[in-house]
Amino acid sequence: MAAQVKFCVVGHHSREVLAKRLSERLDATLFIDPGKNGSNWNHRRALEWASTQKERVIVLEDDALIVEGFDGLVSSWLDRFPDNILSFYLGTGRPPQRQIEIALRLIDADKHQLDYVMFGKLLHGVCYSIPRHFLPRILEGWDERLGADYAISANYKGRVIYPVFSLVDHADSDIVEKHPDKAKRLERRKAWRLYRNEGTWPD
Repeated sequence: MAAQVKFCVVGHHSREVLAKRLSERLDATLFIDPGKNGSNWNHRRALEWASTQKERVIVLEDDALIVEGFDGLVSSWLDRFPDNILSFYLGTGRPPQRQIEIALRLIDADKHQLDYVMFGKLLHGVCYSIPRHFLPRILEGWDERLGADYAISANYKGRVIYPVFSLVDHADSDIVEKHPDKAKRLERRKAWRLYRNEGTWPD
């Protein structure tokens, strides 16, 4: 039986039009940061809301670009991995220290004909879903000084599942977030591999 899913979109006020367009496409609940509260604050708001829902929630950032058939595809992944965090975006550029490891894991997945790879942490906040039973612990230990993905990972003891073919790409537009590490984001931030309807295993 297909997983029951709700969507929410977290957005910055400067991208409100973009965020509204995505939320309307998915019939999603919208969380707009009206000022300079930051991504950490807004993702926490979204996860607090998710913890009150009966359905599993998928969180998307305003610059997420969903593939055709996204709604049905995510449900099938949630059915397969009901007890894991799922990230529907595996991206280039960030975090830079993980890029070689990502490349090697994708090569290994090809070798063994696996359609997913696993990491111990959430590497991106672009599009993800957390099992409902993990949300109270994650929220209780939330660190507002960290990026949202790091704040989630700090209190999650498990594997994060990443489809080999991401179901979301990243618009890679101008950065509006002031990150805690103060480092400039100059790398190209796009999906390593993006799902297509005709997408199959590489030759």
